[in-house]
Amino acid sequence: MGSDLAIPSTIELNPPKAESKSSFYFSFSFLPKVKRDALKTVYSFCRITDDLVDNEKDINSKTEVLQKWKNELESALTGESNYQILNQLNAVAVKFHIPVVHFHELLKGVEMDLVKNRYETFEELKEYCYLVASTVGLMSLGIFGPRNEKTKEYAINLGIALQLTNIIRDVGIDAKYGRIYLPQEDLRKFSYSEDELLSYRYTDSFRKLMEFQTRRAEDFFQKAQESLPTEDKRIMFAAKIMERIYYHTLQHIREADYNVFDKKVTIPRSIQFLIAVKYWIKLRVFGI
Repeated sequence: MGSDLAIPSTIELNPPKAESKSSFYFSFSFLPKVKRDALKTVYSFCRITDDLVDNEKDINSKTEVLQKWKNELESALTGESNYQILNQLNAVAVKFHIPVVHFHELLKGVEMDLVKNRYETFEELKEYCYLVASTVGLMSLGIFGPRNEKTKEYAINLGIALQLTNIIRDVGIDAKYGRIYLPQEDLRKFSYSEDELLSYRYTDSFRKLMEFQTRRAEDFFQKAQESLPTEDKRIMFAAKIMERIYYHTLQHIREADYNVFDKKVTIPRSIQFLIAVKYWIKLRVFGI
């Protein structure tokens, strides 16, 4: 395999510091070190996997790199990989009894981005959201250690809610690369065309379309809250912090009247920190 297809050497390092710039950092911060390090390893694997196909290389190159990454993952799970992060991932999976099927599901979801840039129905999009986001939550469950089997439903619903929020926030960025994740059936429903989206046309139809997408994401946040058993709320507090940060992002998009073309809607790190501290205090004082 030529050097232009090589997996970036940075993945041979320990989990990157990139998480310090994201909302994941604040959700991890209050965990015991052993769990924090395990989650960083899982998150690093997920970020690296996504980054392998999220670049300017041609499809064939991306496909070959992803296949090499899949082969290296298999090597790590059955013996030893050339990449330390994958060996660390295997150690975490063994220690915390993480089903390796979720690693493969994530790879399947990322691979979809190489062959699919349109989604006809929400059911198709929902499957994609499960593969690239809910799987991350399911990987993390073993590390959190919930007692109730129903908490899996929380991880699945929350993953879909988070990914839908990402899709809503990044409509303009994705359009730049020719990707439209909003279901085609919804574009037709609100009489908003692909050409308008790809041209960043901010119209009344677009606002109505985005309001509809936002309500759908809010529904999945609600489903997540309803599916989290009371006895696991304390153990899942890191995920709850993530839930609150992303929900605030969704509300900021609403406050911006869904204009995600002009600039990316983000929550300042200071606000993310306050959200994390607020929820941690509520947990410590009120147990919720």
